[in-house]
Amino acid sequence: MQSSYNRPLELVGPIEAVRIPGSPDSYTVILFHGYGANAYDLSPLSAYLDLPDGTNWIFPNGILEIPVMPGYNGRAWFPIDMEALQKAMMVGGYRDFSDRYPAGLESAREKAVEMIRSLGVSMDKVILGGFSQGAMLATDIALHSEIAPAGLAILSGTLISETDWKRLAEKKKDYKFFQSHGRMDPVLGYSAAKKLEQLFNGAGWKGEMIAFQGGHEIPEVVLKGMNLYLRNITG
Repeated sequence: MQSSYNRPLELVGPIEAVRIPGSPDSYTVILFHGYGANAYDLSPLSAYLDLPDGTNWIFPNGILEIPVMPGYNGRAWFPIDMEALQKAMMVGGYRDFSDRYPAGLESAREKAVEMIRSLGVSMDKVILGGFSQGAMLATDIALHSEIAPAGLAILSGTLISETDWKRLAEKKKDYKFFQSHGRMDPVLGYSAAKKLEQLFNGAGWKGEMIAFQGGHEIPEVVLKGMNLYLRNITG
């Protein structure tokens, strides 16, 4: 198989992405990267995760270009107030999004939904997931979708717009989700992730967050848990 790093970005609907095609009748896994990364960040998971041959993979590239360091720009799905985030981290806190819907997220969701529609596959054959900001986007897509996606993997995400997400979650009883979060995450606090897990379970969803001793990352224990979750969906 060609390395995901050697694959050029291609246009999938309105969004560029690393695309690893499989069988038309197999599941499609779409993983959204975090703030400041790009489409190649999560693409090695297509080789690491033990999913059936023929699984389709899409790793979208963030719709915004943002400066990460001198001479290097990353991608993002919606803007983040970096000054507020840094101030919160300096005092041992974190940004709480539970009372707001981030500006730019709706636009990102609309473009992502358009990308999914362009694939010509039913949402119940699509597994959504993402890391950090990408997890927020994947969760928002899943909640707003009339047809629930086959799966949802929330890696170091957080709770946003609590009232709206609770109302939408209650429309999808018995939905099975996967979630992970580091207990010492300095970017998106563990307590908000726990609150998200409780909101989903309170709405009748089925899932349990893997909590690990670490920060804003995807350790092996999460990859193993995610692999089991995805295998249970894809067979």
